[in-house]
Amino acid sequence: MMNTEYPNLFTPLKINQTVLKNRIVSTPLGMIDISELQGPGYVIKGSVAVDAPNAMWADIPYAFSRHMVDETHDWIIKAHQRGMKAGIELIHCGNQARAYNGPHVYGPCDGVNDEGWPVKAMDEADMKMVAAAYGKAARDAMMLGFDLIFLHFAHGWLPAEFLSPLHNHRTDEYGGPLENRAKFPLQILQAVRRAVGPRFPIDMRISAVEHVPGSITFEDTLAFIGMAEKYIDAVQISCGLDKGFGYSGNVKMSTTIFEPHEINVEYAAAVKKTYPELIVGVVGGIETPERAESILVEGKADLIAIGRALLADPEWVLKAQTGKADQIRPCVRCLQCYHIATEYRNIGCAVNPRFHHHAYVPKDSEIMKNDQPRTVVVVGGGPAGISAALAADKKGNHVILLEKDSALGGMIRYIIKEHYKEDMRSYYRWLMDQVRHSGIDVRLNTEATPEYVKRLHPDYLIVAVGSSVKNPPVKGLHLPRVHDCLSAIADQEKLGDHLVVIGGGSIGSEIALGAAEMDGKTVTVIEMTDEIASNANMLYRISLKQHMDRCSDLTVYTGTVCEEVTESYVRVRHGEELIDIPYDDVIVASGMAPKTELANSFFGITPETYIVGDASSVRLIQEANLEGTMAGLRTI
Repeated sequence: MMNTEYPNLFTPLKINQTVLKNRIVSTPLGMIDISELQGPGYVIKGSVAVDAPNAMWADIPYAFSRHMVDETHDWIIKAHQRGMKAGIELIHCGNQARAYNGPHVYGPCDGVNDEGWPVKAMDEADMKMVAAAYGKAARDAMMLGFDLIFLHFAHGWLPAEFLSPLHNHRTDEYGGPLENRAKFPLQILQAVRRAVGPRFPIDMRISAVEHVPGSITFEDTLAFIGMAEKYIDAVQISCGLDKGFGYSGNVKMSTTIFEPHEINVEYAAAVKKTYPELIVGVVGGIETPERAESILVEGKADLIAIGRALLADPEWVLKAQTGKADQIRPCVRCLQCYHIATEYRNIGCAVNPRFHHHAYVPKDSEIMKNDQPRTVVVVGGGPAGISAALAADKKGNHVILLEKDSALGGMIRYIIKEHYKEDMRSYYRWLMDQVRHSGIDVRLNTEATPEYVKRLHPDYLIVAVGSSVKNPPVKGLHLPRVHDCLSAIADQEKLGDHLVVIGGGSIGSEIALGAAEMDGKTVTVIEMTDEIASNANMLYRISLKQHMDRCSDLTVYTGTVCEEVTESYVRVRHGEELIDIPYDDVIVASGMAPKTELANSFFGITPETYIVGDASSVRLIQEANLEGTMAGLRTI
């Protein structure tokens, strides 16, 4: 039965001669298997390079070449099988490509790109070649069966490079004022429209702003959209840069926890107001059906583009449509799903263990229940323990979850008290709801011991006892105004106005930033290594540092050792210099240590014993959830 809670979100939308069943578009898919998706009106096959030399960051065959075309067509079939229109993102990476075929890559100006490849300033022959390649790719896509063309003119790729003064320093007719900088991008649009004809839909993604000094202004972007309007049917408003210039614009393109949700909505609203006949889409931190519906109701956009939220829960659309929006698994914007953020290592999703691990984490509907229920005991109710218990419960087992505290959640219970944790708070609520609606026998205020567990006669034992705070060997940590990081988070309102944080990992850095940026305190961070938050991914670190650098009352010492805490100051050694820093409160955030001895004490009760999460090794929530889930699924 159709749900009417979000009537605008589930109203069909006509783009040229193509009708979408709803107002939701899945952003260009590179990170998710299309077979996972259910419900969007329009789904985009991501990052398909036009057939021109050195157009891409990798040596990927042309999608419509004889060796690739069948695979490309299969993607269309999968989209149509799921009731979605199939779009294709056509891209040329310009000066951010790699020179796989030839001596150089192409861009508006001569130079060398971030990876050391020579860049050739495009002449008119080059422009004609590339524009023709766009037209050919669009025609090939239409003839193969795609329903829409999605032109990537955003995030610092070739068309955006010509539009933005950040890249375009030309002094000829293709540089200088916007009218000149727009000439080549408009040539591309002309070529694509000629190739597909007037009745085929063309969507264009563009960055409203790039969030890097010296880049394009929104006024110029708005003006260019007006120039492009006669060639396109829709425009999707994004922002930032994908790579280059130290990735400083990338953290706006894919927002971290430190950035606001719906970062591009007001830009989209301005585009819609200026060009009311143009279909306007918007992307960027739109996490819930409620917010998506509000954007449509307020007339700020016509189409809602969703990316990471669909990775966190591929059934996002289906749940919103069928009255189950409260069951949507929230994205926590950790960016572990993004290969650039993780530097191609440890890609995954903090909340959806199946993402990137389809081979060994089945869909819920595909989990095989045991012929005979087993007794599964899980010791510890943090994220790893909860994930293990939920997975074991889905297999039809009798699951007992033991937690020594009065509530489940482990470290998450502390994390959600921090600033910037709106998304994690949503996830915690979702997680607790999953437990409430399961068959798990939850026993709170229960200190698990080997003797207690033995009396439960488990067939499987999963140990997820977590970690404890780790203190460095520093004199004075016993003093009354010295707190460990968890105590400081729990009692933030009792902290004074001058704080010293010993330890600049992600926990210490977030405590420090929140206290300085949100609470107006004076904060000093002491970090032994040369990098803040070295345990976090690259884009998290960049966004964190951007915010820290804007705080005038936040001082960060890296490569600095804390030598002593006295009753009035903290003494640190920075190089050869000793510095005494006065404080009201000291917060020790020098890391966590697994409860190895406690975890190991549970071996010998049953042959099937697994240690997961921080009890094994301190790690990310992503890893804890994955380990716990896999342990729970092994209970056969």
